Amino acid sequence: MSLIEHLKQIPDYRTQPRYPLWMVLLLVIMGTMSDCLGYRALGDFAERHQAVLLDLLELPHPRLPSYSTIRQVMIRINFEAMTTAFNAWASETVAVKLGEAIAVDGKSIRASLSEYDTRYQDFVSVVSAYCTQTRLVIGLQAMRNRQGSEIETVQYLLNELNLTGVCFSLDALHTQKNS
Repeated sequence: MSLIEHLKQIPDYRTQPRYPLWMVLLLVIMGTMSDCLGYRALGDFAERHQAVLLDLLELPHPRLPSYSTIRQVMIRINFEAMTTAFNAWASETVAVKLGEAIAVDGKSIRASLSEYDTRYQDFVSVVSAYCTQTRLVIGLQAMRNRQGSEIETVQYLLNELNLTGVCFSLDALHTQKNS
């Protein structure tokens, strides 16, 4: 299955969407791969490549979503469903070879912050496994900081990837001893 087919499997929480969810998520993935890291940068990416993408993807829309639409989607997206869809596509598409180096790291998603005025804020982090030779992300796992830790999330992701004969690099956070 293609990445688009996997993205189409993510349930859309919106009641009256102007654009299909898969289209917005594909723009986010493509824009992020092109080093567009903010909503305005993603909106600029969509505007810059609008004609080509509308034609290539055979979309019936006169234009692609704006940065505000992208922002609204990403604030409320189910990150677990998105990572599941991405991982399914990556496992079908990317072959990891023996001896490859895999960098594993977690990043907080700024737009997911809730309860910002309390001492213990809640936000979503995404842990990614990145193959340094092929320059491809081969796995993702979402985590809410109030429901788990990055250490547990990394362990889960590595078990799901089920890779052997590769070299993992992780933050010093993962050198803690079990108590």
